[in-house]
Amino acid sequence: MMKQTLKWATAAMAGVGLAFSAQAEPVKIGWTAWSDAEFVTKLTKRILEERLDQEVELTQTDIAPQYQGLAGGDIDMMLMSWQPGTHEDYIEKHAGDFVNLGPLYTHAKLGWIVPDYIPESEISSIEDLKKDSVREKLDGTITGIDPGAGLTRLSKDALEDYGLDGYELQTSSGSAMTAALERAARRDEWIVVTGWSPHWKFGAYDLRYLEDPEGSLGGAEHIDALTRKGFYQDNVEVASVVSRIQIPLEMLQDYMYQARESSYEEAVDAFMEEQSQYVDYWVTGEL
Repeated sequence: MMKQTLKWATAAMAGVGLAFSAQAEPVKIGWTAWSDAEFVTKLTKRILEERLDQEVELTQTDIAPQYQGLAGGDIDMMLMSWQPGTHEDYIEKHAGDFVNLGPLYTHAKLGWIVPDYIPESEISSIEDLKKDSVREKLDGTITGIDPGAGLTRLSKDALEDYGLDGYELQTSSGSAMTAALERAARRDEWIVVTGWSPHWKFGAYDLRYLEDPEGSLGGAEHIDALTRKGFYQDNVEVASVVSRIQIPLEMLQDYMYQARESSYEEAVDAFMEEQSQYVDYWVTGEL
């Protein structure tokens, strides 16, 4: 009888060990090097590590592999799902393969952007790009971001919707887009870039969105946190914390600009200190 009891106890302890081992597994978060995603992802990592003692691994990759990673269980979470329009293709493709924990921030926007030094009398709407004089000054170029981004897909639609013959959508990366904008701004050159809010560039330069009467680039967006199926059951504490994270857009944009001027680590430090009431609520759920 004693031997049987010891066997049961040993099995029970092994089960407890497995439970603790599962709980101690690193949380794998995918992200793309967009300024809003970088700040929110690194802020979440800091909160989980410092307040929950939870190890976190970040995997930088493009958007499509993040959705594929959630569907296949290779990553646990992504904090940059633009809905309803921008990531519509990915969401439809992987419907049922992930769990939505809710919006991290709202009132986001996509569009084509120009510096304010370009006269509105010359360009106020995407329609104005059809003017020969405007196309010549822009060298027939719209400066875009990642080839796989939802904004790139929508921008290709806009080229067709507006009949912008003679224009090329140059794709590269978000950082290449902002570098091109910076060069143009230094020289007061004409440029149209594909862009979004929130973004630090609105703190660095005087910019405006072009009107989009066809609605090709969509309307207001919200950015959500997604997890793989089963993650809530595996790590309910982390899932609960992330589900409570929501940052006002203007506040987020301010800290993104701080990150640009210093570093994302310093901007996260500042947020943790200056916005501790937000962090406390996200962690505890208590106001």
